[in-house]
Amino acid sequence: MSVDITAQELKERLDKGEKIIIIDVREPYEYEEYNIGAQLIPLGDLQGHIDDFEEVKNEEIVVHCRSGARSAAAKGFMVQNGYTNVRNLMGGIMAYAELK
Repeated sequence: MSVDITAQELKERLDKGEKIIIIDVREPYEYEEYNIGAQLIPLGDLQGHIDDFEEVKNEEIVVHCRSGARSAAAKGFMVQNGYTNVRNLMGGIMAYAELK
């Protein structure tokens, strides 16, 4: 099981221009209010989209939500489906937004 990622680490890596696969599991209205350019797949829709990421199953994937609870569930679901390097954004987008 991969170690979760801090908001600070994610921000530093994005600021450096790293290409990171990021999935936002919040709802569309939350995404519209504030997002970091992640791919939006609400948690309730993730099961139907799990195969979309089959080709990157072993690459690092960061999942996030508002506070970290929904994305923790998303991480668990992805790991159960064979994903090997899923990292939850600790504190969610709220922690990330505080860094700006």
